[in-house]
Amino acid sequence: MYELTADLDEEVLPGTNILISGPPLTGKRSLALDILANGVEKGEGAIIVTTKDSATRVLEDFARRTKYEGRPVAVVDCVTRQQGVGEVREDKRIKYTSSPVDMTGIGIKLSEFLQAFHQDQGITHNRIMVHSLSTLLMYADLQTVFRFLHVFTGRIQSVDGLGVFCIDSTSHDDQAMNTLTQLFDGVIRMKEDEPPEVRLQQ
Repeated sequence: MYELTADLDEEVLPGTNILISGPPLTGKRSLALDILANGVEKGEGAIIVTTKDSATRVLEDFARRTKYEGRPVAVVDCVTRQQGVGEVREDKRIKYTSSPVDMTGIGIKLSEFLQAFHQDQGITHNRIMVHSLSTLLMYADLQTVFRFLHVFTGRIQSVDGLGVFCIDSTSHDDQAMNTLTQLFDGVIRMKEDEPPEVRLQQ
């Protein structure tokens, strides 16, 4: 079982994928990072796919939640190369795709990290975060993103991981939200000045 966070007081089965949905500035990214940090504290792996912030910024934010040095924490950075900041080199912690449009590349980099953690290091519990699906939907149509997520969530399920995906609910119409929600085992709805509303399929 995976405990989400101490505050949420919810546990989910291995292979679960959760959508964190809400308007801007309601703490979706922060909650997702907390869920991953909670796992790192227990010796679990954490993989962050970022389509909005650089790996450097994500790791700075993560370091405020948990000490990750020497622990299985990795980032797939879909932003830095697109911004053309010069030569960036991959290492054991950070891998880069050309842009958020490169969904094939995102899937490959995730699989490389999962293999490194799950198969090579024997880490059986891994948490994967994607921030944000809204960025993917800016660059690609709904069906393309749906197909990508179908494979992506299936990969997480196959290794008994926990997937946490953020989306800005106000940026997409009901059809898009309903279509994507089908792929997930639960939804955490974020609202201003209210605690998160957790709905999990039992």
